[in-house]
Amino acid sequence: MTQAGPLNYPQLHSSSPAINRAYRIAIGDLAGNIHPFQDGLLTAPSPVILAGLDYDTPWTRDAAINVWNGVGLLWPEVGRSTLLAVLENVEGKVRIAGQYWDAIIWVLGAWAYYRYTGDQEFLALAYQAAQNSLERFESEEFDPGLGLFRGPAVYGDGVAAYPDRYSPGGTSSILDWVRFNPQRKAQSGYGIPMHSLSTNCVYYQACQTAGWMAQSLGLPPNPAHQQRAAALRQAIQTHFWDPERGQFRYLVDAQGGCDHQEGLGNSFALLFGLADDQQAQSIFLHQVITPAGIPCVWPTYERYHRMGGFGRHSGTAWPFISGFWGEAALLHQRPEIFEHEFQIFTGLINRHAQCAEIYHPLTGEIYGGLQESGKGSSGYEWESCARQSWTASAYLRMLLFGVLGLDLHSAELRIHPHLPAGLDQIEIQGLPYRACRLNMLVTRSPSASCRINQRPAPPQLPANATGIINIEIGVG
Repeated sequence: MTQAGPLNYPQLHSSSPAINRAYRIAIGDLAGNIHPFQDGLLTAPSPVILAGLDYDTPWTRDAAINVWNGVGLLWPEVGRSTLLAVLENVEGKVRIAGQYWDAIIWVLGAWAYYRYTGDQEFLALAYQAAQNSLERFESEEFDPGLGLFRGPAVYGDGVAAYPDRYSPGGTSSILDWVRFNPQRKAQSGYGIPMHSLSTNCVYYQACQTAGWMAQSLGLPPNPAHQQRAAALRQAIQTHFWDPERGQFRYLVDAQGGCDHQEGLGNSFALLFGLADDQQAQSIFLHQVITPAGIPCVWPTYERYHRMGGFGRHSGTAWPFISGFWGEAALLHQRPEIFEHEFQIFTGLINRHAQCAEIYHPLTGEIYGGLQESGKGSSGYEWESCARQSWTASAYLRMLLFGVLGLDLHSAELRIHPHLPAGLDQIEIQGLPYRACRLNMLVTRSPSASCRINQRPAPPQLPANATGIINIEIGVG
């Protein structure tokens, strides 16, 4: 194996020119979005990953997802600073800042950063933020009648993600719904009375993660977190799973909810173990995949269909969802689904020579979709933001945790590569992992084998490994 190149990111080479080019584009978009920034708990300007070329802040959900997708592995200090930048100190309590409904996803990004780095000091702070934020949102947004958390979908800050009744007064932000509907708002918290699949999946995983954090810190777990996770699991099954359709609903509310497919919600339900094996296969069977990949919400709403397009947050393809969907497919032994999504994603990046925010689901063109208060001639047309970080990091996720098969736990790194059809070899050089630098070569071979530093070994590393580690794995 050759050593890593002089640039401060891992070098990747494979037998596929398309993958090689897409990786260079994605890593370039990410590197170009790392800029000095100061906010939250950062006491001085520090390099963070901004949400994209058209953004000047990290944005809480984007920060968490980007670190989780691998930014925290490739650039640990950037990952740490990005997570700190979206925390706040309120009356002596550290908690997560940003849009209220999906802020809790920060906990998942923080746990990923710890698994990548073993940073115990950060983990102690993250556990405080997790506990304080779960306590806050439990008091403000938990609906005891349904046993669910209120709030829009994880990525759905625009009204195009929702049925007509949530499209208020011609404005684009779902937050404006409360201003236009004071008589219909919930009596506690911000007031939006919907319950969404993806957000409740994230709350479930955040409760689980808080327990893992406590365990890694040598602390007793908070029984409230364990109880809430168990209750949420049951509530998600009760209120979201539709046995007749064999699918999860998207929204639950007093007006009948919404039975559309939520790509991110389905992906999270699969990744977090909220769907049993039979439900998982039913989801894979019924999930619509467009020519541009898994759509954010399907189908689009009639108000956009009548205009001949797709909603900005419904019907369109947001590729950051592809990273989660592909990983969920491999987890549930559906490699053909991963390979199909990965091939589409690779093609989109190469076609446009950037990692755009949103694509037209049918044509694959960069497309911002339709949503109220747009800037186009109709007042509905939006732009797709350029060089979006979570699009680029989602491709990184599919390469690192899908193709290369890195499975990072708090105590060890396990490796289970998957070479898609037509890919015979892939190599990554200079990949940081805690106190290591990994050079890893995966080749197609008649029999599975693994060599670590030229010696036969199982495909795993302890978290306390040090130095340069050369790994060669053959897969059938």
